[in-house]
Amino acid sequence: MLDINLFRQNLDAVTAALAKRGVTLDTATFERLENERKAIQTQTQELQAKRNALSKQIGIAKGKGEDAAALMAEVGGLGDALSGMENVLAGLQGQLRDFLLTLPNLTHETTPVGKSETDNVEVRRWGTPRSFTFAPRDHTDIGETLGGLDFETAAKLSGSRFAFLRGDVARLHRALAQFMLDTHTQQHGYTECCTPYIVNAETLIGTAQLPKFEADMFSVRKGGAEGEGEALYLISTSEITLTNSVRGKILSAEVLPLKLTAHTPCFRSEAGSYGKDTRGMIRQHQFDKVEMVQIVHPEQSYEALETLTGHAEAILQALELPYRVVALCTGDIGFASAKTYDLEVWLPAQNTYREISSCSNCEAFQARRLLARFRNAQGKTEFVHTLNGSGVAVGRALVAVLENYQQEDGSVRIPRVLQKYMNGLTETAPVKKG
Repeated sequence: MLDINLFRQNLDAVTAALAKRGVTLDTATFERLENERKAIQTQTQELQAKRNALSKQIGIAKGKGEDAAALMAEVGGLGDALSGMENVLAGLQGQLRDFLLTLPNLTHETTPVGKSETDNVEVRRWGTPRSFTFAPRDHTDIGETLGGLDFETAAKLSGSRFAFLRGDVARLHRALAQFMLDTHTQQHGYTECCTPYIVNAETLIGTAQLPKFEADMFSVRKGGAEGEGEALYLISTSEITLTNSVRGKILSAEVLPLKLTAHTPCFRSEAGSYGKDTRGMIRQHQFDKVEMVQIVHPEQSYEALETLTGHAEAILQALELPYRVVALCTGDIGFASAKTYDLEVWLPAQNTYREISSCSNCEAFQARRLLARFRNAQGKTEFVHTLNGSGVAVGRALVAVLENYQQEDGSVRIPRVLQKYMNGLTETAPVKKG
């Protein structure tokens, strides 16, 4: 959530900053709510001053032995009026908060200005795409040849955009996740966490999935669709649970940075993406991801973004997968982010780079929603900065390994760093049919 003082101090600047993201700020609504708030606060202060003055007169009257009943009745009436004013003010402040909850973060000055993904800026590349002596097949064909990818069974069980993994392919998927967790905890200093997969609405408001993106979430309710109680939601990323672990807390500066990681399934309805990547495992309703979250001092967040991005890159480098780093432009960046780098891995069958990790600095945007703060050197509280990044998406890493390590006979070599997680297996062979 944006700082409301930015609106009060320079509404034109906020309007211009949001325009870079293609967002038109409803200044009329803000000004109306703000003017109403100011008027109510002024009236409240005047009534409070009057009540205080009358209370003093009551004391003086009683001291002289005079009848103060009329004054006391007037004070009582002011109390009722003040109570009503407080309710009106609370309602206006709630409307202002709801207004702010619909607005994205302001982007950092180094974020490229643009309208769509075509305006994203490539920062660097690593590795050279492999030259094949045969026509490379896509991961769907490879996985079916290995007897490890079964979309027909998944569709029977759950519908489209799900996968059923078997044998060495399922094992390779697990090996990737274990390798990522071990790398981040043993080499990069993250604390491994195991978090809930179902959360309440307040948790999603904290990391900005709600209210804006409710259509992208899978919701559940105790007792089924007609059940009682609050709606709960399947997490779309463990960024949600890891970042919310500091909600409502005031941390000491000495514990920063907090570096957390978790391997979880992620659930996304992919609203608005129908027709895109319908084949294979690129875009699914359920997928696994190893997530990285950092909670840091505001002065260190952009250094932390570079470091966190490097941690995701280290996974792809260890797997020897060619990739590129792209700075997202203002028209393509995520709702909560001030600056984002996407890592795009090379997929031979598509002859292009595809996103496998997104690393973002949200500055204080999430922390303001979460009331996540720390006590600075002067003893005052400040909002922390929050960062998150895929470290990386396990399913897409599996896709990249299958395609980049495929061999002409249908077998797939196992990346060197994964072989110890595969009990020394160096390649997986096609399954004989019949």
